Amino acid sequence: MAAVAEKAHADLAIKKIISLGVFDKSRKIIKRDGHVEIPVVSPASGFDTVLQNEPAYYRMLPDLTHALQDVLADDCLSLLPRGWFLLGEVIVVKIHPKLKPYETHIGQALLDYYPRCCTVLADDGISGPFREPVRRAIAGSRTRTVHKENGVIFNLDAVQVMFSPGNLKERMRMSLLGKSEYVVDMFAGIGYFTIPMAVHSRPRKVLAIELNPNAYHYLCQNIRENHVEDIVMPIQGDCAKETPVGLADRVIMGMVQVTDQYLDTGISALKPGGILHYHQTVPLWQYPEAAIRDVREAATGLGRRAEILSCRKVKKYSPGVVHAVIDARIDRDF
Repeated sequence: MAAVAEKAHADLAIKKIISLGVFDKSRKIIKRDGHVEIPVVSPASGFDTVLQNEPAYYRMLPDLTHALQDVLADDCLSLLPRGWFLLGEVIVVKIHPKLKPYETHIGQALLDYYPRCCTVLADDGISGPFREPVRRAIAGSRTRTVHKENGVIFNLDAVQVMFSPGNLKERMRMSLLGKSEYVVDMFAGIGYFTIPMAVHSRPRKVLAIELNPNAYHYLCQNIRENHVEDIVMPIQGDCAKETPVGLADRVIMGMVQVTDQYLDTGISALKPGGILHYHQTVPLWQYPEAAIRDVREAATGLGRRAEILSCRKVKKYSPGVVHAVIDARIDRDF
């Protein structure tokens, strides 16, 4: 069953149906010609209703409770992970400390659900100056993999380098920017933003700077795999020393937490009118003001002016904290 609305009024119709409490989250909204079909669990007042011949369902994650109900005690079943993510052929999952004795069973259950995958890693967070993942194999052993998304190939080792599925929308957004520009990616990693931009938007040049030798290794490999050697110039080193001054049309500062320490460097790299993408973690109650203040104060300190173009929440970082990105145009302060 679906409520029908004109495509031009789809946003308002969706909000109305959600407010009525009849929106069916298990199915996708379908566009047909000049209208949309919005899935509902019962007729929505004020809307025409149709029966869908070919409804489109969201893929539901497997339920580990069913697979492990004969292995775990009842009080442990509620602690099983409800979500995980796939990096190529590697599954990454957070596991409650009380379930550590059952990690092998959990890992094997996940491999049974995803037969194309070869390894399951337990995720214990991030550590060190390079913000490297803390992960252990609980099923399988091969951690090098190839992750494909948005027409881009990422080679990586899921134990050595970070790759966040929560940043997908931001990677896709960046893939649309930078055409014919000189771009500096100050914390390039394995090419999270550099490679999608080079593949899809074809900048004149991307200077990709990365200090971590493991990440730099995969950055160089991904440049070759995606055939963007003519666009991307990788540099292994400290972006505080390697970032050029006054040459860039666009600067990406894709690190978080320590990014404010490099704002002077990022702003100084830009030509007048250049665009800065500043990533930072911000307490939710200070979003977006705290990140905007970082950019404006740094620009003012350098005798320049920051025009804030947009503020975006990339993803939840931790309870009460968001990963945000501020887009700003940096001009001379006249």
